[in-house]
Amino acid sequence: MAPPELVLVLNMGSSSVKAALVAAGAEGTPMGGDGSSRPWEGQRDLRGEPLAQVLEHWLLPQLQPWWPRIQLAGHRVVHGGVALTSPTAINPAVLAQLRALVPLAPLHNGPALEAILWLQTARPSLRQWACFDTGFHASLAPEAYSYAIPETWRRRGLRRFGFHGLNHQHVAETVAHLQTSGQGPGERLARELRLISCHLGAGCSLAAIRGGRSIDTTMGFTPLEGLVMASRSGSVDPGLLLHLLREGLPLAELDQQLVRESGLRGLSGLSGDWQELRRAASSGHGGAQLALAVFRHSLLKGIGAMAASLGGVDVIALSGGIGANDALLAAELRTALAWLPPFALLTVPADEEGIVARLCLEASRKPLNPRPPSAPAPWVSPGGQADRGSGAAADSGAGDRR
Repeated sequence: MAPPELVLVLNMGSSSVKAALVAAGAEGTPMGGDGSSRPWEGQRDLRGEPLAQVLEHWLLPQLQPWWPRIQLAGHRVVHGGVALTSPTAINPAVLAQLRALVPLAPLHNGPALEAILWLQTARPSLRQWACFDTGFHASLAPEAYSYAIPETWRRRGLRRFGFHGLNHQHVAETVAHLQTSGQGPGERLARELRLISCHLGAGCSLAAIRGGRSIDTTMGFTPLEGLVMASRSGSVDPGLLLHLLREGLPLAELDQQLVRESGLRGLSGLSGDWQELRRAASSGHGGAQLALAVFRHSLLKGIGAMAASLGGVDVIALSGGIGANDALLAAELRTALAWLPPFALLTVPADEEGIVARLCLEASRKPLNPRPPSAPAPWVSPGGQADRGSGAAADSGAGDRR
């Protein structure tokens, strides 16, 4: 029996490269249950090296034995804008769209585009597909994605997109599978299930999911909005930011401090690492205790908001490096949310590589739409310049590795 074909999944971060080979089963979906489903995976920090050099000298030799079985490549792309919402085959028109989106997510979309171009040179005949973190949230209704800002701004595409969509989709599908197989909680049908997916790691976001579709989420135009994160602030009063700008704080410094020096790191004055803060808090470190308390408060408010959007909740699923691994946090949430009607609290390990492989395989087996992709979304201002106002913030840490 011939070995199964492989999907190469590339997940480009702002400071690291993550790659995996995922085996497809007989039905063209990723295999599961044993090590043969993931014959190789690896991660490499860039450490200041050019991405192309790392891909050439680290990734290419790792893949050399597997090339005869690699049938296609799938890329995780953080931002797909309005037009790119489903797994998409890479062609010249799509490459043009991806280039237009780089200003919105330069730290992740930029490297993802570079990896696509590198692979085109390294293996010209290999089919490549892109999956978008924003795509799962394309089902948001206008009242959920619209900001209360001037119409001229909204016409420029300034709206809530939501992120971590690939993992939120993985969580939703995992919970639905448990439900339909009789292993899930309660008697509600999977198509009616009210789920709050909690992606908690270096980056954090919630998604309110009804019947497998995202109806609300905490991140917005950029991954800065929403919950407290490792080094990102989450939501703050825009008036506070205007106050700092009026006082003369340079825009670049504001960006740096909101993205790199805020969140758990800024609150604790110690670290953005969750485990380190747990240890420090247990030893009486006041800053660590404050950071954990503010994180929990922000998380509880977000869960309450998602429950309101859903009109109740059947399942809360914790994922990401913090969510899937901190039993104490799960216990704290169970106690704090006792006011809700009965719900199930589950943990679901993140698996972005697995869902990218599956979505790309499924899409590659469908007939291609003969029409060319729509024109790039209007990511330029009326003056014709790319809108980079939240560039670094729009992408910093969005590719959560934990």
